[in-house]
Amino acid sequence: MKKMKDQLKSISKSLTSLSTQVDRLTKQVDKLQPAKKAAPKKKAAPRRKTAAAKKPAKRAAAGKSSTVLDSVFTIIKRSRKGVNIADLKAKTNLDSRQLSNALYKLSKKGMVQAKSRGVYVKK
Repeated sequence: MKKMKDQLKSISKSLTSLSTQVDRLTKQVDKLQPAKKAAPKKKAAPRRKTAAAKKPAKRAAAGKSSTVLDSVFTIIKRSRKGVNIADLKAKTNLDSRQLSNALYKLSKKGMVQAKSRGVYVKK
């Protein structure tokens, strides 16, 4: 029992010495960090914005869609009886994973519904 007490005392002494060492190291790190932050930053000369420098935003062409969802939805919207997956693949040039993800998202948004298996129509 006495040996355990002696071991516990030695462990507690070593832990206290370690904690003081950690405190010293953190103080040293804190001293180093503000010195780096205090360094003055060089500012670039302010830029003047002119009307000629700004470019007008490009709009998507009337027949082209900007996203995958838009392209799939426009094809489904144009068909009266619905579109099957094979036709969608051919018209959009998407692989099956992208197409299934787009159809899933459109159906969750309530824009498209499945008429039958593999055939989608606009809601």
